[in-house]
Amino acid sequence: MISKNNILNRESKKPIVWDAFFNTNEHQKPIVVFCHGYKGFKDWGAWDLVAKTFSEHDFFFLKFNFSHNGGTTNNPIDFPDLEAFSENNYSKELDDLNDVLDYLCSNEFPFKDVVNTKSISLIGHSRGGGIAIIKASEDQRITQLITWASVSDYGSRFGSEADLLKWKTDGVKYALNGRTKQQMPHKYQFFEDFLQNQNRLNIQRATQQINIPFLIVHASGDTSVLFKNAEALHSWNTKSTLLKIEGSNHVFDASHPWEQERLPKNLQDVVMASITYLNR
Repeated sequence: MISKNNILNRESKKPIVWDAFFNTNEHQKPIVVFCHGYKGFKDWGAWDLVAKTFSEHDFFFLKFNFSHNGGTTNNPIDFPDLEAFSENNYSKELDDLNDVLDYLCSNEFPFKDVVNTKSISLIGHSRGGGIAIIKASEDQRITQLITWASVSDYGSRFGSEADLLKWKTDGVKYALNGRTKQQMPHKYQFFEDFLQNQNRLNIQRATQQINIPFLIVHASGDTSVLFKNAEALHSWNTKSTLLKIEGSNHVFDASHPWEQERLPKNLQDVVMASITYLNR
């Protein structure tokens, strides 16, 4: 079964749009919650095929848009709401993920009879990997963790001191989206939130605290988030498992839109390795 574009409404917060992929049979399924990355969204590229593959192996796969990723409930694909995008920060994404987990574990969840809330795994891609790591370190409901092409540090990605001074002076900075050609705004509040929550948002600290099964997947040819990020994560948690995908790229050879019926080989290998790890 595929249930697309469901809406989680929240009091005094932006709603969250989410999808569920699962087989309709009688037994409860382990849950996989997928967190997209920077300039990402739940419907990007081959993510539907990824979700479908997990469901075929009898997982309940839930993917969602972070509330301030730039999508809307009417248009969850791409970035029609750049004002919301400009107000995003890491704390909001952690809050979003917590609300998704609370909803999953509640009696209000429409598929509550289908899921096994004693088995909740997080998969985070890129920036979403850092969010998944931090959340897994502080939430005992998470039983397994997988990162795909995850960052290992948020602080180093804000730029130089000169960049930060200009950002503070201007109040906003822009990042070009090469695919949509939009100038994506980031208000300075993003960095202020990071400063106010530096300890919580320290991925190294969170990684060192994780004591659940942890699989780190990264491509050696990733030019967006270099492979050394995966090596750092693995060094900080020696009980973790590191899977190196030779060559490939940040999205394991997928792209948007993805119109083929099958996953690219490297992403297929990543998905199957992840499924095997969760089922071991």
